[in-house]
Amino acid sequence: MSRSASPPTTTRVSPRVSTPWLLIAPSLILALFIISYPIFNIVWQSLHEVSRFGAIRDFTGFQNFIDVFDDPVFLEAARRTLVWTACVVIGTVVSSVPVALILNQDFYGRGIARTIVMLPWSVSLTMTAVVWRWSFNDDYGMVNVTLQRLGLISGPIHWLATPELAFPVEIAVGILVSIPFTVTILLGGLSSVPGDIYEAARIDGASAWQQFVKLTLPLLKPFINMAILLNVIYVFNSFPIIWVMTQGGPDNGTHILVTYLYELGFRLGRPGQAAAVSLIMLVMLFVFSIAYLRLQPSKEGDTA
Repeated sequence: MSRSASPPTTTRVSPRVSTPWLLIAPSLILALFIISYPIFNIVWQSLHEVSRFGAIRDFTGFQNFIDVFDDPVFLEAARRTLVWTACVVIGTVVSSVPVALILNQDFYGRGIARTIVMLPWSVSLTMTAVVWRWSFNDDYGMVNVTLQRLGLISGPIHWLATPELAFPVEIAVGILVSIPFTVTILLGGLSSVPGDIYEAARIDGASAWQQFVKLTLPLLKPFINMAILLNVIYVFNSFPIIWVMTQGGPDNGTHILVTYLYELGFRLGRPGQAAAVSLIMLVMLFVFSIAYLRLQPSKEGDTA
């Protein structure tokens, strides 16, 4: 006695599920192409010998990566990049929180004060670096002239002549130029905080410091996390400040990875090694971003 085969079961995709994917498919494909093609090109160059003019030659495998890691300038630039990113981001966030708290208060001329703080953000970073390089000039720079008139120094200081002074100066400039962007993020967070909770805290006898620690900081935490992540990506890849002020010198003492990459590719004529450095930077940023984003929910869950 024969059995009739049961009809195959078919899984239907709900229109509610497929329609959004169909709508975003063109933009998603275009974005993947725009992102994937440069990455593929960089990977291809990093595995080949590349001429000064960009012509792909023989396949060399990981030789470009080996040459980069054997270069002591690269190792120092990598270490300095971590110091540069950590100092600028931490200094920026710590400086921006009180500025945002002040600008969030209701006082006469608040709009003008906000404009003054945000105005440097609209200026080209390269032009800002040029102005600061002039300001720290040995002979006629604004910093030396001001300090001498105040009697704080007896003679001009050569700020950009040694790495021991030049790199901290560049970190300070990096903090100053990053404050407007960070203040904008924090002001957006403060504007979403209801004022009723502060009124209730004052009625309960909470001091200003207790309100800041117990209310403001926890409510600002998502915006601070966003500011940290965006600033790390921005500062890690920041090129104009160090290149315009010292070009990685003196004696390669202020190079970070992005300026070292530029020098490899455009001054020393080693595009293959420059591609290898760019991939190393991409991996470093990717690992940090994933680790930081995965760490935040666990922290919020622990504190809940």
